This record gives sequence, C-alpha cells and structure tokens, in this order.
Amino acid sequence: MSIAERIAQVRAEIARAARAAGRDPGEITLVGASKMTDAAACREAVAAGIDALGENRVQEMVKKLSEHAYDGVPLHFIGHLQRNKVNKVVGQAALIQSVGSLALLAEIEKTAAARELTQELLLEVNIGREAAKSGFLPEEVFAAAEAALEHPHVRILGLMTIPPADADRDANMRYFEQVRTLYVDINAKLFHNELKHLSMGMSGDYADAIAAGATMVRVGTAIFGARHYL
Repeated sequence: MSIAERIAQVRAEIARAARAAGRDPGEITLVGASKMTDAAACREAVAAGIDALGENRVQEMVKKLSEHAYDGVPLHFIGHLQRNKVNKVVGQAALIQSVGSLALLAEIEKTAAARELTQELLLEVNIGREAAKSGFLPEEVFAAAEAALEHPHVRILGLMTIPPADADRDANMRYFEQVRTLYVDINAKLFHNELKHLSMGMSGDYADAIAAGATMVRVGTAIFGARHYL
C-alpha cells in the first residue's frame, strides 16, 4: 500500500471516529510522524495532502530540511528536545509540541527573542507520571501555562500527551480524558478559550484520542509503515 493510500485510510478512520463522537472531521489535524523515514517519503506524504509533518530527532530534522523534505506543509517538532539543541529548532519548526519543563520554556524564549520571532508551542503533559519521560505533571501544567504567558516570544497553542506505552485501552482513555479536562480548564481560565490544539493519539490509539477530544493526532507507522531502528 502506498503512503497516499495509507493517508486516505487514516483519514477515513479519523472521519469515522469524529462522527461517532459528534464532531466535525475537519477539526482534526493529521500530523505524519516521519521519524526514520527519508525525504522522499515525506514529499510523498505532502503530495498526498498530509496536514503537517512531525519529527522526533533534531539531527534528522536538520538533514531533511536541507533536502526540502517538508516543503508545502508545516513542520512540527514532536520529540524530546534538549536545551542545547533549541537553537536548531526555534524558527524552523512551526510548532514545538514537546515543551515539558520551565527550563526548556525559558531557553525557547531566549532563542526566539534573539531571533526576533514568536515560537508557537504545546505544553507536554506527563499524564502517566513516568520517571523516564519528560513533561509537566498534571498538577504542574496550569502554573506552566501561567509562566508561559510571561514570555513574550512564545505562544501556547495547547497541550500534548503520550500515555504510558503499557497502558491498556481503558487506562489510555482515562489518560486522554484527564488531559482533555486540563486543556478545557486552562483554556477557559487563562486563554479566553482561544487554544487550538489538543495533541493526543498515535497509530494505535488515535481513534480513541479523537473520541476523548483530541484535535491533533500524530500518526507514524500507519502512514509510513514499520520503522527499522538501527
């Protein structure tokens, strides 16, 4: 099956999930998680109408930028971002989805200010409280959003989360619903209901994420096929 055919298949499933939840499928942004794919695969996804492409690794992102892999769609950074690599991402990625610490937020602000631009981002929620995973704990997210409002060169557009990999479907749904509750609360109290993105769900669970309120899904293997890790 080609990448274009897989994208069509994913879009059909997004539409089914959205309608089942009483939502407009047009509300859902499809991000192709293009980690471990080449520039040609990215260009094929762009030609097939993907809404955005998302990269997890800075080095891979930089290489593909030089190859014009993302031309025509927004580029999102969706992986763990180290502070010493912020300068390679700010101004290159339209959206940084994985801002999970105040130190990282401050570094993005510093770099964006130096470049005289405003960087759009999402706050990452460590909803499963995993020690090995970055992200704000649920009780920290509101204060993080308040802190972000003090930074004039960043713009918060919403929240992102990745539930624990070993969570079963019921637990996954609870995690998604908890982040949705955080999103609604922060949106109403701090952002005048102007936030745009609740990024939840990947290849194995994006339909459930949509049922729980996701407005953005990050789909990799269901579009690009199985990844081959070195």
